[in-house]
Amino acid sequence: MKPIRKQDFPVDQIRRFIEPGPIVLVSSAWKGERNIMTMGWHMVMEFSPSLIGCYIWEANYSREMIRRSRECVINVPTADLAEVVVDIGNCSGAEVDKFARFGLTTVEGEQVKAPLIAECFANLECRVVDTAMVRKYSLFILEVVKAHAPRRPKYPKTIHYRGDGQFMVAGDELNLRRRFRPEML
Repeated sequence: MKPIRKQDFPVDQIRRFIEPGPIVLVSSAWKGERNIMTMGWHMVMEFSPSLIGCYIWEANYSREMIRRSRECVINVPTADLAEVVVDIGNCSGAEVDKFARFGLTTVEGEQVKAPLIAECFANLECRVVDTAMVRKYSLFILEVVKAHAPRRPKYPKTIHYRGDGQFMVAGDELNLRRRFRPEML
């Protein structure tokens, strides 16, 4: 291995190196209203129960729906929906029905009232289980109570935000299973 030559880098742009995972579409519903938001700031926090931390900005129209209903669905789109994902993030659910505008098919959840998006690869029905950090950090802790996904492909082509309007598609696999020790997580 060779050392990599580096230079100073702006700290407000480091997100391109550590974005946590795929861009997702979060659907929510409350008192006859429904919405979809595009979200990239989330993290797995626990395996069992399955907990996910999600940053939801206070100006986002979905935030109050999720806070009040205490549930949502994390829908995982693939690269073929990339333009729709960006367009959903560029408009407000306060002004438009995003399901209708983007021709997305809703599916009724089994555990939550928020709709699932049929065109997405996976749907994770979630309940809000901890709001202790919402006021200060806009961080919601969700428990996945039901998951829906096809068996194949095992690793879909998800999209990941790199900052500054740049995305990448999950690509080549690197199988290190022989070296991996899950107990060291």
